[in-house]
Amino acid sequence: MFNKMLSSIGIGSAKVDAQLDNTQCIAGETVKGVVKIVGGKTEQQIDQIYLSVNTKYIKERDDKKYSVDVIIDKFKITDSLLVKPEEQIEFPFSFVLPEDTPLTAGRTKVWLSTGLDIKNAIDPGDKDSIEVKPSPEVAAVLEAVHTLGFSLREVETKEAPRRIRGRLPFIQEFEYVPRSGPYKGVLDEIELLFTPTGNGQVEVIMQIDKRARGLSGLFAEALGQDESYVRFEVSKTNAPEIQQTIRNIIDQYS
Repeated sequence: MFNKMLSSIGIGSAKVDAQLDNTQCIAGETVKGVVKIVGGKTEQQIDQIYLSVNTKYIKERDDKKYSVDVIIDKFKITDSLLVKPEEQIEFPFSFVLPEDTPLTAGRTKVWLSTGLDIKNAIDPGDKDSIEVKPSPEVAAVLEAVHTLGFSLREVETKEAPRRIRGRLPFIQEFEYVPRSGPYKGVLDEIELLFTPTGNGQVEVIMQIDKRARGLSGLFAEALGQDESYVRFEVSKTNAPEIQQTIRNIIDQYS
């Protein structure tokens, strides 16, 4: 009885550990691994084992910023089972990493949480960081922007405006500034937002922020009229020519 009481507050209870085959992945790919459970000091009934993909994003209220944890998706590994004292059990798992998982760039972190639902007890858990790499389509855009002389200044995962909010409450913005090339001194910055649309295609929203020129330019900048928003799609078909596409768009709006 005493051991059961201790297990209910997390002392001597079952332990869980998720081990991934690969900690680097691309959104839309299959993540594989195994969940290992080691029984505690007493027999425990586990209602279910689950995995969740998590990240943080920034919210702003009353001019104050704070970070919020959010579950991107959750996957059930197994139903109810009984774990005997010090028993060792393994469950292989696989799931598709959601396509709208943000990249682990800048201060954006993504991690996998493993949990055991145990009635009347503190659920033991495990956290494992994963590195989310860009898809070939997103990588083509980022490489094109870099080749045109832009340098990455900031990546921010923040609360999404309702007009562009999708399944998740946040967006991830990539902010670039022209350090060299044809747009140095012409643009202040460009910002990129990537949204998967399925079938290997990605929609890109690009904000082009022109540098103020003369009094009219300063007036437009003060009113926020120096910013242009352009949408275009990237796929395996047009990815090789995406640098020229981006250059044509910037030339048109700058």
